[in-house]
Amino acid sequence: MEFLAQLFQGVLAIKLGQLVMFIIGGTLIYLAIKKDYEPMLLLPIGFGAILINLPYKAMWEFTPEIDPIVTTIIQKYPEFQNLFTEHFHYIIQEGKALKAEPSIMQVLFRSGILTELMPVLMFLGIGAMMDFSSLLKNPKMLLFGGAAQFGIFATIIGAQFLGFDLFHASAIGIIGAADGPTAIYVATKFAKDLLGPISVAAYSYMSLVPIIQPPVIRFLTSKEERMRPVPYRDIKVPKIAKIIFPIAVAVTAGIIAPISAPLIGFLMFGNLLKESGVVGRLSKAAQNELANLVTLLLGITIGSTMYYETFLQKETLFIMAMGLVAFVFDTAGGVIFAKFLNLFSKEKMNPMVGAAGISAFPMSCRVIHNMTVQEGSENNILMQAATANVAGQIASVVAGSLVLVVVPKLF
Repeated sequence: MEFLAQLFQGVLAIKLGQLVMFIIGGTLIYLAIKKDYEPMLLLPIGFGAILINLPYKAMWEFTPEIDPIVTTIIQKYPEFQNLFTEHFHYIIQEGKALKAEPSIMQVLFRSGILTELMPVLMFLGIGAMMDFSSLLKNPKMLLFGGAAQFGIFATIIGAQFLGFDLFHASAIGIIGAADGPTAIYVATKFAKDLLGPISVAAYSYMSLVPIIQPPVIRFLTSKEERMRPVPYRDIKVPKIAKIIFPIAVAVTAGIIAPISAPLIGFLMFGNLLKESGVVGRLSKAAQNELANLVTLLLGITIGSTMYYETFLQKETLFIMAMGLVAFVFDTAGGVIFAKFLNLFSKEKMNPMVGAAGISAFPMSCRVIHNMTVQEGSENNILMQAATANVAGQIASVVAGSLVLVVVPKLF
């Protein structure tokens, strides 16, 4: 009987909350495989959620063992007890020092997430993939990137009404940046305890852009507006301009908002690798090997934060709801801003382009282009929508940096 009890101890230890998380993790994996919703992130996040909810926290905690040397030290010199508990993570029980070696999940979380290493490296890879030449041809598109960040600040206000303090509300609001790494980066600064649901909400809604944006756009625009062309002038951008741009943006952002330097600095460094034309191997490595490896580790590490005792709370439902609100307001903000500009422009543009100002690249610009085609329009606005989408990439990082700078000063 004792053998059977040991054999089935894992089965007997499973709680209802863990079974629920197995279902949630399985759902994320299903959406990744069957629906092709952000598979590179939802699949590892879903599997990480399953792993972390195995019985006895097998993937997170090891059973503490007595360290005889440290036990002898603290028994002889009690004044050293705080040193070992605070800096070396020992647990003191009945005068004995217990030490649990960190699991692989703890190592990844502490060294990759809490230090912001993985999100920053992700920005390096994203920067190496970005082409800002279309934005340099039409700098006005930066305005659409800024307008489409309205959802961030609307969500911050809404989250405070739901009872979240300003730091937690700001971390939730940044979901509206439609930029997973930015959401993770801000959450590690303001709300480490909400990192799991914020990350899941950010990436889930990014993958649902083709479902979320069209109804909002149709509600705010007429068929005639959706069929309009968008003015486009093909101007050749000198190579020197492409090289100076990332350097200038990094320096300017670093001077105005130093806290934004890691995010914008690595994003622009990645872009400089690409545009310099002299480090092709490094650029390709950042775009492929580095980006893929960081995405893999980031996803499964985020999944490891979804332990049932902390994830299955009413706050998680609020965060998911507010994330949806953020995306809706982002889309609406971009469209309304474009319609506002049309009031003062002789050459009217398709207001749907404003909705592409969110950071979900390249999904949003494809959605906008497909909607134009579905309306029967022969106007190709893919390039213009992509330009607004690129602007959203920069604007989301700037918005996240603005939140990091302003919120602490309000206390």
